[in-house]
Amino acid sequence: MTGEGNGTDGAIPGVDALLTALASAFTGPDGRPVPVERQVLTPGQLAGLRPADEAGVLVPDEAQLAALLPGATAALVVLDGDGTENGDGSSAAHDAVALVTRAAVGRSHLLAAEAVAAATGGLRRAMGALRTEAAVIDALHSVGRRLTAQLDIGRIVQEATDAATTAVGAAFGAFFYNLVNQFGESYTLYTLSGVPREAFSRFPMPRNTEVFAPTFDGRGTLRSEDITADPRFGRNAPYHGMPEGHLPVRSYLAVSVISPTSGEVLGGFFFGHPEPGRFTGRHEYVAEGIAGYSAIALDNARMFERERDFTRELSRSMLPDTPTVPGLELVTRYLPAATGPKIGGDWFDVIRLESGATAFVIGDVVGHGVTAATVMGQVRTAIRSYALLGLPPSEVLRHVSALLDSFTDSTFVTCFYAVQTPDDGLVYANAGHLPALLLRADGTIEQLGEALAQPLGVGSVFPERTAEFRRGDDLFLYTDGLVESRSRDVTEGLEWLLEAVAALPRPVTGEACDDLVAQLTGGTHDDDVALIYVHRTGEPG
Repeated sequence: MTGEGNGTDGAIPGVDALLTALASAFTGPDGRPVPVERQVLTPGQLAGLRPADEAGVLVPDEAQLAALLPGATAALVVLDGDGTENGDGSSAAHDAVALVTRAAVGRSHLLAAEAVAAATGGLRRAMGALRTEAAVIDALHSVGRRLTAQLDIGRIVQEATDAATTAVGAAFGAFFYNLVNQFGESYTLYTLSGVPREAFSRFPMPRNTEVFAPTFDGRGTLRSEDITADPRFGRNAPYHGMPEGHLPVRSYLAVSVISPTSGEVLGGFFFGHPEPGRFTGRHEYVAEGIAGYSAIALDNARMFERERDFTRELSRSMLPDTPTVPGLELVTRYLPAATGPKIGGDWFDVIRLESGATAFVIGDVVGHGVTAATVMGQVRTAIRSYALLGLPPSEVLRHVSALLDSFTDSTFVTCFYAVQTPDDGLVYANAGHLPALLLRADGTIEQLGEALAQPLGVGSVFPERTAEFRRGDDLFLYTDGLVESRSRDVTEGLEWLLEAVAALPRPVTGEACDDLVAQLTGGTHDDDVALIYVHRTGEPG
């Protein structure tokens, strides 16, 4: 119950002043004031008292008075609430105060109650309508936030269909939307809500008939009290109306989904109900609002998919073919991110040198997307060029780091560079990358190059180290997408990797490497994964 004030939280301004004024209206048969007490009523007490019009001042009849306020001769109940409904159709809870007298009274309090009802009824209805509209807008914004926060097209259209079908009270709803395949050809998909997909599996995609054309052409919303009575309905062969077995539709509502950036019609919502007259202007407004948010979400998702596909193909195009190297068995893998936008920065390379040695390179550009993929291509080419000049690992990394610093802004790259020499040696340098794993023939595992130097573009000195790489030994190079994820840090991931690698059969096959990636990432890696697995057979080159 609010006190004296401007009444913004209640339906009647100045509720306390109103109570005082109404209390003075209780008079006896002789016209003199009678004692009046105030009694707060609970929502339960009020439930059986409120009339349908939710008037601001209620007058209990004799039966209600006897049940609610035993011993009272008269009462007025003043509501302090907005008279709106909850989402499930039940009335919202109100505070209420009863003005009660136990003395004999005349009719003056009834006349006062009628005057208050006449004066405040319009205000209450207006405030109720405003609150209802605000609730609709809040619901639309909530749906919009959910839709525009996603980048998966399938999830966007299904959530949009479900939300819109529920919001307009349709028996069922569908969203037909257009996609473009890798050949540039447009094709149509659809989602359903309210009915199983099997309900429409026997029917072809809707054509641009006179009923559907306004939606597919983006000419405006079509709402019909009874679509079967529309002169455009039933004029198209071969069905001349609903196909046999189609769910019955009388009430019909269809809304275009139009890109706000290009003006392209991305698809359309279609809602149906077997009873006529079920869709109102408000339903149309809500459906158009959800369609607008869906268009924004689809624009974002399609832009993201185009960039992701381009980046993925750019990254793949820059990866080398793995050469055949006598004395070595090689397995290489590059897997673009399975989820999320993190594509473009990882690469590997295997380079046969004139000296008879073989260089192994694994690296990761900090950042993602087209920019990272482009930098990756430049760095990979630079490393390959310096490697073919016969420079040792420390010099290769030093030159590339200086080059990177000269043509990029605030970009750095981690890289592990190792050269396997013909005399069973391994010379390596590490620019801020994760340590390589050297698996000895006896089953022991060594980590090579941990924290040797800063990344390329930051560091200038890259110390070299050497290790023996004998017959039966394996070398494993990888990027952080294999060991790091949103659910675990890199330290924990490295521990998992060591355990998993130790359990691999020897020599390692491509299938075993695929199983290793699946085991460590669960198939949902949100970053690129690149790896090189080298088994030293010892056969002559």
